[in-house]
Amino acid sequence: MSYLDRDTYGIYTNDDENTGPGPRLMGADTLIGEDVYNRQDEDLGDIKEIMLDMRNGQVAYAVLSFGGWLGMGNKLFAVPWQALQLDTVNKRFLLDVSKEHLKNAPGFDEDNWPDMASTEFNTELHSFYGTRQNVPGGVTSTGSVMGAGSGSLQSDPGYSSGVGSGGSIGSDRGNI
Repeated sequence: MSYLDRDTYGIYTNDDENTGPGPRLMGADTLIGEDVYNRQDEDLGDIKEIMLDMRNGQVAYAVLSFGGWLGMGNKLFAVPWQALQLDTVNKRFLLDVSKEHLKNAPGFDEDNWPDMASTEFNTELHSFYGTRQNVPGGVTSTGSVMGAGSGSLQSDPGYSSGVGSGGSIGSDRGNI
């Protein structure tokens, strides 16, 4: 199910790309359940939660569910927000990791969440994904600048110019 299907307020119903907020500015609730794929077009799971850093007003992580069968045995992963890129053409997110690499990611059980605000957690997570803490548009381990947009993936030409410059809540240049 894409964010268009969860759009109860009509944020994305306007066909005119010059009016309305989406997809340059999106409702967090519409992104819950959004599919995440890698560049090899492999399904990596879906977004279960979006974690906000209340101290600095930025989106910190997306919590991704991956693995399991029929909802059982799913492992949850915190993915740095700047490691995700919105693919507006296919209505999903892209994460620049292989399925095998994600299987080795630091994960957790839904009943045992880690302290995501701890220095140790942040260091381990950003090290694994090749991103930098508190730096929107950080470089991944493969050299891609995630959150910076790519003309080949984005349907909105104005989208890529503002992405990767923010991620802050209240900023007019979000990293979505």
